Amino acid sequence: MERVLIPVLGDQLSMGLSSLASADPEVTTILMMEVVEEATYVRHHPKKIAFLFAAMRHHAAALREAGWSVDYVTLDDPDNQASFTGEIARAVERHDPTRIVVTEAGEWRVQAMLEAWETIFGIPVEIRPDTRFVCSHDRFAAWAEGRRELRMEYFYRDMRRETGLLMDGTKPVGGKWNFDHDNRKPAQRDMLMPRPLSFAPDEVTQDVLKLVGERFGDHAGTLDGFDFAVTRKDALRQQRAFLTHALPGFGDNQDAMLTDEPYLWHAVLSPYINAGLLDPLDLCRAVEKQFVAGKVKINAAEGFIRQVIGWREYVRGIYWREGPDYVTRNFLNAKRDLPGFYWTGETDMHCLSQAIGQTLANAYAHHIQRLMITGNFALLIGAEPQQVHRWYLEVYADAYEWVELPNTLGMSQFGDGGLLGSKPYASSGAYIDRMSDYCGHCRYDVKQRTGPDACPFNALYWDFIVRNRDKFGNNPRMAMPYRSWDKMAGETQQALRKQAAGFLKRLDAMPRYAD
Repeated sequence: MERVLIPVLGDQLSMGLSSLASADPEVTTILMMEVVEEATYVRHHPKKIAFLFAAMRHHAAALREAGWSVDYVTLDDPDNQASFTGEIARAVERHDPTRIVVTEAGEWRVQAMLEAWETIFGIPVEIRPDTRFVCSHDRFAAWAEGRRELRMEYFYRDMRRETGLLMDGTKPVGGKWNFDHDNRKPAQRDMLMPRPLSFAPDEVTQDVLKLVGERFGDHAGTLDGFDFAVTRKDALRQQRAFLTHALPGFGDNQDAMLTDEPYLWHAVLSPYINAGLLDPLDLCRAVEKQFVAGKVKINAAEGFIRQVIGWREYVRGIYWREGPDYVTRNFLNAKRDLPGFYWTGETDMHCLSQAIGQTLANAYAHHIQRLMITGNFALLIGAEPQQVHRWYLEVYADAYEWVELPNTLGMSQFGDGGLLGSKPYASSGAYIDRMSDYCGHCRYDVKQRTGPDACPFNALYWDFIVRNRDKFGNNPRMAMPYRSWDKMAGETQQALRKQAAGFLKRLDAMPRYAD
């Protein structure tokens, strides 16, 4: 008699998972595992660990209610082997399966484990593609083949054509593919600003919070105020709240930042999408429906859909196409340690204190805070991109290597030499001042470039530009800053370089996280 074992991983919390397709519940056991190895290969934020374990436990209950037999291994099981492969070995002993069926992993590290199981256990292992994505690996490889530049914009247009989202026949609705130019307005503080829903932990989640606090309480971040949705039902409630209340303002203000406002008009749905509780294509169709109904403007609908079927699918394609050595790339030869305040938020630079403080409190920061505050600063100081990558992977609840690594090492730190972006995302304090109210609360003066009160981003920006001239000097998109630098008086140039050098020397003297 056939006996099938189907492992379901922590980011595979979807009833429509490919490994479950056509499976017979009568002969199938689903295996779910909480293992130390996955919680500690980097020191994940406690809220990230708690969110995933609580969501896994609730998903297991939903699977049982749907008629599946679920073998669930908790972290505190005294026989827990602490790894996926160790727990597969125990499950093979318990259930004596004739074959294993599993949906492909999201990361190279875990995929290597899956591919080794057939040899280790001597049982046929079928690894199925993850059909929750619009673009398959083969489809992305075919798109990328022969292209001199792998620009997301052209990939995104193909995804629009394939899905039919915001299309009028063969043409984009509104006459343009991209309305990003309309999405760069600074925000005004508004008492009617939308807020994401908050979900009180039930008994299952409270047990998880206690367990995570005991085991991982020394990781950076806090469990205080945990209010994630941990079921598909509540994730859908969060989705509806975004569509109704925040999406109308999302387009205009998606690049904006305000002090003590971590969410603004953002969806805060990425943890649920990446864990499998929400379907990304269904979400995009719901966004499109709001536009068709006249409830949101085209720039809001298009901007959100581009992030999901454009950027999200694109970075996954890049991750799998480039291979497991992508993580080692360091085009700018950046070697500086990431400052210890990335794990504490304790810095006089208000923008960094805000972005990092919110991150440690919520395991969340929106994409501009990640790219243009924490990422921009790390780029300007020459932080080693692998350290930056590990930090982002640790601290954000939506971070899995397939989505985080290209965004961080590639887009943010230019470690891949321009594979993802045609120029580095580097800026002085002027951008932060334009898009936020942070500078008005800072002890530094964003208008000053040198002196004890000068915003550190200003001199650091020019120092970054100059020291990487051999990399960017012939880049047409960098021509303007180099022309501006060349027009400066020699004394001004010298003062800026001296200001940056002094700041970097003081930075290097600060405690590092390992200290």
